[in-house]
Amino acid sequence: MTPTKTSATDPRPAGPLTSAAGLTAHLGRGIARVVTAPLVGRARPLPRRITDLDAAALTRLLGRPVTSVSVLGGDDGTSSRARLALTGDDGVPASVFVKMPARTAATRLMGELGRLADTEVRFYQQLSPGITGVPRCHAAAFDPVTGGFVLVLEDLAAGPCEFPDTLHPVDPDRAALVVELLAGVHAQYWERFVGDRTLDWVYTASADHTSLLTGSLLNMSARRLAARTDLPIENGRFIIDNYRAVARLIDRPPHTVMHGDAHPGNLYFRDGRAGLLDWQAVRRGHPGRELAYTLVTSMTPEQRRTSQHELLDTYRDALAAAGGPMLDRDDLFLRYRQGALYAYVAALITAGMGGMQNEDIAMAGLARAVTALDDLETVAALRAAR
Repeated sequence: MTPTKTSATDPRPAGPLTSAAGLTAHLGRGIARVVTAPLVGRARPLPRRITDLDAAALTRLLGRPVTSVSVLGGDDGTSSRARLALTGDDGVPASVFVKMPARTAATRLMGELGRLADTEVRFYQQLSPGITGVPRCHAAAFDPVTGGFVLVLEDLAAGPCEFPDTLHPVDPDRAALVVELLAGVHAQYWERFVGDRTLDWVYTASADHTSLLTGSLLNMSARRLAARTDLPIENGRFIIDNYRAVARLIDRPPHTVMHGDAHPGNLYFRDGRAGLLDWQAVRRGHPGRELAYTLVTSMTPEQRRTSQHELLDTYRDALAAAGGPMLDRDDLFLRYRQGALYAYVAALITAGMGGMQNEDIAMAGLARAVTALDDLETVAALRAAR
């Protein structure tokens, strides 16, 4: 069945309706999962920790006999991550990359607030088979009772992949590869939300209950950073004070499926093509938001300013070539200018709250975001559209 297309007049909410009651229920569910996990986790079907991924557990997950497992390395962030070396029959990969729940209760609760595990598992189960530039998924499972999950993915580090980060910016040629990749994803899911029940779980950022907390987090982050940096973060005060209104503004249709967190730390390059990691913040929305976030965070301000118009044209052509619409050039640039608020909001909270990125990376991202607010005249573009 061909999904019915949505439009700017689509009356259906773009995700869960924001309310204090909804936020309370969401928080309650997350706390219950975090509290329940250590009490009943052993009785649940999924392993709880990286150390529980023995040969028997991997055999069940992969559906193929695994005879040995050894840990090659790992780290912790919003999830526990590790590279594992495997032996087994011919269908068992030599190594895999696994993601499981974070080690601390506080980090797990943060993940529950953002629905990170549920979202990424759904992405790999339902959407990734039709998308290029994504790690191959060997297994994906989520436990709705405890919030436990297991993702067994292709071990990209075992191959000839390059991984940028904020301190090693992407040049215009590689940025063009990234916007072409995003165009392919966006074209595939362009305005497919009405009538396509498989996408009911994909919501806009502004329609999430937790958006009720964003203004407070922005104010807290600005206060914490005031004594630590000379960056003109107060240039975004209009965004801080009016977050919910401007967030709804940039989430106006038309909509598509977005990666939602395509910063340089979630990019990789292999065989002359771009790829994207960490699909735990998948959202629906206008591509101007995603393009602004990606180019602002991934490029130096100088290179972004000189190449952004050409890159947006590359995106427009690639979107149309992949079956999407040919977007109006001026309108896309306006939505891009407005969408730069997302880079500012994300960078301000990341730097101000701490613990999510290394300090030097977080502050470099914030510097780029504040610079973009100025040269793209984002606040003026938002004020004019209200």
